[in-house]
Order: sequence, then C-alpha cells, then structure tokens
Amino acid sequence: MIDFYFWTTPNGYKVLMFLEELEIPYRIIPVNISKGEQFGPEFLQISPNNKIPAIIDTHPKSGNEPIEVFESGAILLYLAEKTAQFVPLELAARTDVLKWLFWQMSSLGPMLGQYQFFHQYAEKRVPSAIERYKKETERLFSVLNKKLEDSQYISGEYSIVDIACYPWILKYSFLELQIDNFPNLKRWVDLLAARPAIIRAYKKGAKVNSTPTVTKESMRFLFGSENRHLID
Repeated sequence: MIDFYFWTTPNGYKVLMFLEELEIPYRIIPVNISKGEQFGPEFLQISPNNKIPAIIDTHPKSGNEPIEVFESGAILLYLAEKTAQFVPLELAARTDVLKWLFWQMSSLGPMLGQYQFFHQYAEKRVPSAIERYKKETERLFSVLNKKLEDSQYISGEYSIVDIACYPWILKYSFLELQIDNFPNLKRWVDLLAARPAIIRAYKKGAKVNSTPTVTKESMRFLFGSENRHLID
C-alpha cells in the first residue's frame, strides 16, 4: 500500500497520474496547503521541506520498514523502479529519461511557477519579472517542442518524464501562453489528455479539492510571511 500525501498542484498530479497508470493499491491523504497543513509536525516528519507530494511505501520491495519519499521526481523514480514500469532498463534510453526528468524538475517547473506568481498572484505588478519568466517559459516550451519533433513521447516510449511534464504544460491555458505556436507540444498534450489513467487522476483530484488553491487568505501559507505586503 502507498500512502499518498496529495494536493491539487502540478507536482501532486504527477504522482496521482503515475499511481493510476501503475494500478497499484494506494490511498490519498489530502494535505490542504491553502490552510497550512503542510507545516504540521506529522507531515514534516515525512516531507521536511514542507511541500507536497510525499509517499510512504508501507510494504517496500525490500520487505523492510516502510520507506518515506518526498520530492515528486524522486517519488516517480522510486515507484518506477519498484514496479519496473515506465522507465527503461537499457542504459542509453534510461539516461535520456532521467536527463529530461531533471530538466523538468530544475527548469520547466520552477520557471512556470515563477511566471505564474508574478503574472497572477503578486498584487504589485513587476513588468520586468513577468516578461523575464514568460520569455523563459516560452523558451522551455520551444525546447520541448523540438524534442517532440521525431517522437510521439518525450523519450521515445511513454515514461515518467511525460508524466512529470504534463501537469506543468497544462498551465498554458490560464497563463496566456499560446500552445498553438508549439504544434508538436500541442499534439503531445492532446495525446496524454486522452489516456484513461490521466482522466481518472484529474477526476479524483477534483473530488479532493474543487476550490481554488490560491486565495488572499492562503497566500501566507503558500508564499511565505515575507510576502505579506502583497495581501495586507
């Protein structure tokens, strides 16, 4: 059994999508980050960076004590290796998956997150920051569009790197990003959107949280006390 600490963010959906693809037993334990539940002492024992997602594998492959994992990329890799699914065994193919997984973790997610904050949530608009992060996001979209020129999925076969990138790319629809400018990327989004496991994941997520994650009241928990001037 996998205990899955979840909220409806792109990183949370990564793991939910993967669990649905794997069809292994799991239970969702909601962590409402809009209410500051990620700072609770019990959750911090599992995820010391006070971020979702996190998992506890109550019956690891080794047969030893339960294993706790935080950080979405680490969780995807752990589950892929536990089940021997969605990550290649052959060295070159595996390396390609891992380098694009780390690209998502280090570039695509952080840049989109910064763009979303300055574009949507910062009460005091900073045009230079908005422009910088929008351009960098569009550059990353272009990088992925180029990668998808000659393959249906990012690293040949469908893998954890597709799962990692998809929830972040979906942000284009409400961040005024024109995905039609990236035809290979748009084709890939449409392809993944039709996968039954992904459809199930987003339906389950909507049942966990049907309200906006970010409100004026929640911003202290989500963006830290140093941003109080944005909402006071």
